[in-house]
Amino acid sequence: MSQTNPSAAASLEGSMFLFRSPALLNIEHHEKLGITPPKRPFQFAQSIRAVPITVSEVAQASKHFPIIFADTANPLPLAVVGIIDDENLFVDEKGTWEAPAYIPGYLRRYPFALAGERTGNGEEGSRMALIVDTAYEGINDNPATPFFKDGKPSEATQLAMQYCQSYEQDRAMTMRFAAELANYELLAEQVAQFTPEGATEPKPFAKYNGVDEKKFSDLSDEKFLGLRKSNILPIIYAQLMSMGNWRGLMERRARRHKLTGAAVLEPRGA
Repeated sequence: MSQTNPSAAASLEGSMFLFRSPALLNIEHHEKLGITPPKRPFQFAQSIRAVPITVSEVAQASKHFPIIFADTANPLPLAVVGIIDDENLFVDEKGTWEAPAYIPGYLRRYPFALAGERTGNGEEGSRMALIVDTAYEGINDNPATPFFKDGKPSEATQLAMQYCQSYEQDRAMTMRFAAELANYELLAEQVAQFTPEGATEPKPFAKYNGVDEKKFSDLSDEKFLGLRKSNILPIIYAQLMSMGNWRGLMERRARRHKLTGAAVLEPRGA
């Protein structure tokens, strides 16, 4: 059963993407704390190039971002949000997410997540605990939404727990998807290219792991049917279709920084 008040003997190990100071949420240490939405709500994600997504998000995310895979052996899907520089091109100068682009669930659940506990003797615990990034700018001791109320998790904390539980279910499904996709050996390292204004040849600007279209088209009928039965086909098609978003990402970068010609492919400050 998930808990928000783990025993003092439990501890948190490991790290999570974007979490700078994760801690098990408990009344002993966080009773007077809570969250007030910061003026720059997505500042925590302003310097990233990619975001983990679940398989249930791929169809929606593919409308806005190139979808790639973390690696060929464990192909977890990622939404690309930045290129060339460490800059999220969907977070504006005010620290807000630029509408109408999709906001990945990983970012929507922040600063919360679920994590397994370890007991005092170092063994893996059976419970999942709600953790919070205590370095998040929105956490303070005079919050709009407290973590606890009347000695119990507040309604807002309970909703955060429910969302994180749902996200973990999607993440588990995504792990199973990745394991099965890897068996088909359809992925390969690929190169994204762009032809700047005035150039005659495309130039590479990013390497990524994606579905190899030739390997996909050469699949036997039996393996193709296996992909269909496993509900992997829609993910493959969405990933391939999302490749058109590389150009949109490059154009977004050019507009934001008023870049023209070959400068669109150069790191800023180079």
